[in-house]
Parts: sequence; structure tokens; C-alpha cells
Amino acid sequence: MARLSTADMLDRYYLKDRLPTIWCAGCGLGSDTAAFLRGFAQAGIDQDKTVLVNGIGCSGRTAAYLDFDVLKGTHGRAIAFATGIKLFRPDLTVVVMAGDGDTLAIGGNHFIHAARRDLDITVLLFNNQIYGMTGGQVSPTTPSGAKASTAPTGFSERAFDACKLAEAAGASYVARATSYHTQLITRYARNALSHQGFSLIEIMSPCPQQYGRWNQAGTGLDMLQWQKEHAVRVEKTAGMSPEDLADKIVIGEMVG
Repeated sequence: MARLSTADMLDRYYLKDRLPTIWCAGCGLGSDTAAFLRGFAQAGIDQDKTVLVNGIGCSGRTAAYLDFDVLKGTHGRAIAFATGIKLFRPDLTVVVMAGDGDTLAIGGNHFIHAARRDLDITVLLFNNQIYGMTGGQVSPTTPSGAKASTAPTGFSERAFDACKLAEAAGASYVARATSYHTQLITRYARNALSHQGFSLIEIMSPCPQQYGRWNQAGTGLDMLQWQKEHAVRVEKTAGMSPEDLADKIVIGEMVG
């Protein structure tokens, strides 16, 4: 399968007059979005029959740079808007591009019920484990013990596992990758877009400016290196104890 060149991708999918992006140095959102677009191209989806629905926050800017029909939702309502579009125009491909706070906090109920209905939409959940744009507060995916502006001595609660939540709710395609594993993002995007039903792709995306600073995780490059060293393919987790997986990121196709 021919790889889409960067020049061709810019010409085909980006609004070049809006570049460069506003994202911080080391943020994973730029490479995450590019990897998704390569998967979109491989899936052969009609760009003019696709709607991108954005949430709020850092990831809420992803579609603003792209030459698609775009709906900008209010906070936590991206999946609700996507549901309305798909029900009214089932012929369209509908993709939600939103963050962990937007999707799993105020939007958590919409996430659960869209998965339960197995509605034919694709959700790209950019998970940087913190509210990056609004001050570094904890989000539903902030790991227990991690620091944030609202938990300066360490977060005392457990984090949501978005993939397990989607699977338990009834999603028929669930996958996770990291910003380091861009080829996996591309593959999962292609598979999700070709799948009929609710598809979740969770992308663990570094936020060096907020999560990284609060937790002394270093630069964006350091955080990518950490992802490389701590990612474990789901096929290799059989027999591993919860303690073995405590500091690991399980990646792969969980469902579908």
C-alpha cells in the first residue's frame, strides 16, 4: 500500500493558510493527526462525505487545520453532536476528535451510550492524561499518584481505562496506540474507518508543558521514549499480573 507523502497530505487534507499550529513544542497532536490522515487515505474514504466533530481543549483544534466539513461542539458534547449527524445523514462518515477530559468527564455519558448503541462513528480520543489547555487540572485518565495543578501532592483517585470502558459498554472496535507508534495509529484508523459500528482509537499523547512539568517527565522527546519503553502489545499481556502492568501502556486492537 503506497504511503501518502507529507507534501501530498498537506495538499489534500490541510488548510495550509492556517499553519503552523498553536500546539506546544513536543505535543503529540500534530503527529497523531498526520498518522490518522494516512489511515484515512488508506481506507479510501471520500473526504467530501466526511464530517469531523471537534471537542474543546488542545485536541479541539485538530480539525481546525483540516480541509473537511467540521462541526465544533461545546465542551463534552462532541459525541452527542456526532450522534445527531450520523442519525440524520447515515451516508456520511463521522469522526470525533476530542480529548480525555472532553470525552470521559463531562462527555462520559455520551461516550458510554454511543458505544452501547454501537453507532457507526469513529472516536479518536487523544489522551494526554490532563487538562492541558486550561491549567493542568486532573482529568478522568490522570494516573493515581500523578501530580497536577489540582493535585499538587499526587492524585488520590483511580484513572478510567477508556478502552475497557468502551468494550464493557458494547463498542465493536477498540484499539489503543501511542504517539510514538504512529504506524499503529495509521493502521487502526484505517481499520476503524472501514468498520461498521462504534470505533474507539485511544491515542496516548504526550503533554510536556503540563503533565510533563508537573511530573518531571522531561521533554516531549523524553515522553515519547518513555512510551516506547513501556508499551506492551495486548497479545503479550496474558499471564502478566496487575503489578507487572502497573507502569505499562497496553497497546493493540482490544476488540474487532
